[in-house]
Amino acid sequence: MVIGEAVALEVVPASLGSRLLSGIIDYGTMLVGLVLSLATFSLAVENDYSMTTARLAAVLSLVVFTWLVGLPLLIESASNGRSLGRLVMGTRVVRDDGGSVRLRHSLVRVLLSVIEVWFTQGVLCLIMCVATRRNKRLGDVLAGTYVIQERAAARRTAPVLMPPELAAWARQADIRGLPGHLALVVRTFLSRTTSFQPAVRAHLATELAAQVATCVSPPPPPRTHPERFLAAVLAERRDRELLMELQERQAEEEAVPSLL
Repeated sequence: MVIGEAVALEVVPASLGSRLLSGIIDYGTMLVGLVLSLATFSLAVENDYSMTTARLAAVLSLVVFTWLVGLPLLIESASNGRSLGRLVMGTRVVRDDGGSVRLRHSLVRVLLSVIEVWFTQGVLCLIMCVATRRNKRLGDVLAGTYVIQERAAARRTAPVLMPPELAAWARQADIRGLPGHLALVVRTFLSRTTSFQPAVRAHLATELAAQVATCVSPPPPPRTHPERFLAAVLAERRDRELLMELQERQAEEEAVPSLL
């Protein structure tokens, strides 16, 4: 996204080349692991005449499911959107608004990968990456995610802090109307404020504050500084998302035993 005087404020999506290389590493590793597992299992049951056809099919299905769905889902969820290939290429999966992916996002991506990567041998995946603006595959489109070039996207910066004088207002404010792409732009702006000339910084802060104000109610107290207003909205949004994520994870953990 470009704001104001042609100043780019958006995290850099991973290039098609980076996605291809990370995919080759990830899916190549999975394929090798799957083949070795099947070979080991074949040797183990070679002389086991008690193995029925139904039992054999069940075990083989479990092995395939583990390598194609279970392990990728576990790794992506536990590593905050990373994998072996993405770690090597310096990329990471994030939501469209720049936030961390959750279990449901990873589940959609992994399930769709079975179709677009394995069943179509990567053809559908390649077509989608070429056709979409952020090099998204079908799983990303349906999950609302994309892959960022983490090494080039942003330096590690301090988290946005809640301005004390706006804490009470922010707790009562309705910020549900703030779109994800605008929140991403604001987050990027706040992390780069020191890199702008003072005049450009003030102009961008005022422009972004005006856009955010249309999505938030009630308005902030009179004469609130634009940057502090943006920080308050973003900090409150982050805190609410964190609380929601913790509640969702707790619900997911409670639901797992009931499925076993």
